[in-house]
Amino acid sequence: MYLKKIDGPRAVTLPDGSIMTRADLPPADTRRWVASRKARVVRAVAFGLLSLETALARYELSQEEFSQWQNAIDLHGEKGLRVTAIQKNRHA
Repeated sequence: MYLKKIDGPRAVTLPDGSIMTRADLPPADTRRWVASRKARVVRAVAFGLLSLETALARYELSQEEFSQWQNAIDLHGEKGLRVTAIQKNRHA
């Protein structure tokens, strides 16, 4: 079996004991960003599965957009990533 050479780990263990692999990440061509997909990308960067630069390039995200996702999770958890929650929190 041939394994493709990649930079960084293939899997990381999260604080809750679960294991996150690169297969758990959304596809690179994702266009519809639901809260769970955003959270997976933020977790992957936070726990070292992907570097920030790799995530930004792979998903064509800006630094500002990724930072908004991180802040939403820090303040409100995964539910804070929902579009309606982001709009509501922006006006608050």
